[in-house]
Amino acid sequence: MIDYNRYDWYGTVFSYRGTALRQITGRIFWVTFFALIIQTLYEIGMSLEWPNAKAWVQLQPGPHAVLGSLLGFLIVFRMNASNNRYWEGRSLWGQMINSSRNLVRAGVAHTDAGDHLADLVSGYVITVRCCLRGVLDMSETEMFLPEELRVRAAHFGNPPSAVASAISDWIVLQLQKGQLSPQMGRHMEDQLSRMVDAQGGCEKIQKTPLPFVYVVMIKQLILVYLLTLPIAVCDHCGWWSPVLVAIVSLGLFGMEEAGVETENPFGDQENCLDMTTYTLTISRDAGQMSAHKVLPVQAYPVPAGETVLHAPHNGQSVPTTVKS
Repeated sequence: MIDYNRYDWYGTVFSYRGTALRQITGRIFWVTFFALIIQTLYEIGMSLEWPNAKAWVQLQPGPHAVLGSLLGFLIVFRMNASNNRYWEGRSLWGQMINSSRNLVRAGVAHTDAGDHLADLVSGYVITVRCCLRGVLDMSETEMFLPEELRVRAAHFGNPPSAVASAISDWIVLQLQKGQLSPQMGRHMEDQLSRMVDAQGGCEKIQKTPLPFVYVVMIKQLILVYLLTLPIAVCDHCGWWSPVLVAIVSLGLFGMEEAGVETENPFGDQENCLDMTTYTLTISRDAGQMSAHKVLPVQAYPVPAGETVLHAPHNGQSVPTTVKS
């Protein structure tokens, strides 16, 4: 995802990085070349006074403009559908970030093994990111997950499921040790379920493209419109018609390609979601929370004679009076 200055009008309009020009330059060239051929044939025919030179360019611009308006509406609709998928993917990763923070925060506050939980959560989100990008290599999680878990996850059809199962095992173990109350255990399982739900939502977007019949119809209409546009404008625009075709093709091809690129927001293109930053954010926050240890009540400066509530690992608040 490109971080840009939305107030820099000139810097944005003259930008090449992150635009669709790399993908559509070839298509624009061939359509413009075709328009140049049509205009050349028309000019030669008119100069030589061919009998039917003007008859084959009688395509009226009015009806052709109606087709262009319909095509523009379809392309905008497709772009909106792709943008909705993009925004939904960002919202799901936001949910995963929030739930991971809540999960690690509760584990650190109520147990002695919060650092292990933080590593499991960091390994989980990294595994999710890799799977969404089609990468099954687990080496990136080496610093967070134990060898046995990484080997087991590599044999799973969905590796994040193995790591999520390990997090559930961690919660059960802390319940058995008595460090978590049943209420807190349910709360942590709920946060884990939210993370798994977000993963499922991302997989739904990734594995469910827009219907092929809809996508191919837009491409076919774009091709028909651009191939007939030189015939419709060659008599009215003269040698400016190839320039007009190039500008129109830039808009149509560019908008259509933008919809294609944002349809799957989990790729590694420049306009896709920056999932690497998201996973680094989760790993950073989880590591910082696990490194933070709650100080005993004596470490805090409390005025003499006041009563404070001290919460040990079993979650029971114990009143303590500070004596002078």
